[in-house]
Amino acid sequence: MGVDLGDLCVKRAITLESLSGRVIAIDAFNVLYQFLASIRQEDGTPLMDFKGRTTAHLSGLFYRTSKLIQNGIRPVYVFDGMPSALKEKTREARTEVKRKAEEKWKQALSEERFEDAKKYAAATSRLTGGMVEESKTLLSGMGIPWIQAPGEGEAQAAMMVQKGQAYAVGSQDFDALLFGAPVLVRNLSITGRRKVPRQDRYVMVEPEEIVLRDTLNSLQMTREKLVWIGILLGTDFNEGVPRVGPKTALKIMKEVDSLDALRAYVKTKYDYEFEVEPERVMELFLRPSYVEVAENPKWGAINDSEVTRIMVDEHDFARERVEKILSDIKLSFREKGAQKKLGDWFE
Repeated sequence: MGVDLGDLCVKRAITLESLSGRVIAIDAFNVLYQFLASIRQEDGTPLMDFKGRTTAHLSGLFYRTSKLIQNGIRPVYVFDGMPSALKEKTREARTEVKRKAEEKWKQALSEERFEDAKKYAAATSRLTGGMVEESKTLLSGMGIPWIQAPGEGEAQAAMMVQKGQAYAVGSQDFDALLFGAPVLVRNLSITGRRKVPRQDRYVMVEPEEIVLRDTLNSLQMTREKLVWIGILLGTDFNEGVPRVGPKTALKIMKEVDSLDALRAYVKTKYDYEFEVEPERVMELFLRPSYVEVAENPKWGAINDSEVTRIMVDEHDFARERVEKILSDIKLSFREKGAQKKLGDWFE
């Protein structure tokens, strides 16, 4: 879900090709949920194998990662660990949203409103522990590095960018900026032509880059105050102040200079008291848990038989297509100089 900072950020349209040679630390849960939501049949039924097991996460991970590699991008996936206790309320709310969406999906199907059905079905997506482990196994077979974060994956990815182990965080959520990611790249996994819901037209979705320093300079504020804005709007760790949107939050920032002043302002102006102390939320964003990655992320050799076992033997993907993608990846390694020597990520 993430914090709604889109209207406040300085964005720059880029291309996948412009990221060639760059290491991107990708928020794995974020993209896996995208795949589960978007890779569906016309009635909203998720992509499944012959045994009825969902395979959208594997399809998206395999084919989208191959496209990134063919554009010279060096992905490393970062997986979420144990969520903060403050996130429990958000998790419960999301579970309820999924339950209601599932009811609407079934109702739309019964009335043969298939476009509505697909929209509601997307909101029912669930990422299981088994799917996560399958994703890690597939990435290992493809020779793609992945990192297990102790907490929030975006926090781990942001720290890797801060330490020079990656160029940017790849995620749709703006939370990465609150975690201190110097550069955020969005739309990596949904680039391309997309139909506008309920309209007979399409739009092009292109990657965009957000540089934290540029956004802070534009807003004339510190990262700490950007986190304050997040707290006002609502994060995964706290509810936002009712009737406060991005522009109002920015205006409030111009009038307060401490968390005590912020508390007093929303109490007086909105008769609202934070249910979670802002200091606790600040701590999660400014000093998140992460693991030290001793070495720069490294690629390994592709294990054709392992990838084929997962994709073809286990989940019924077309052998010819899987083999072609693996061949294309190896060709990209050679043509773009992605592997000057086995596993060497950096010059």
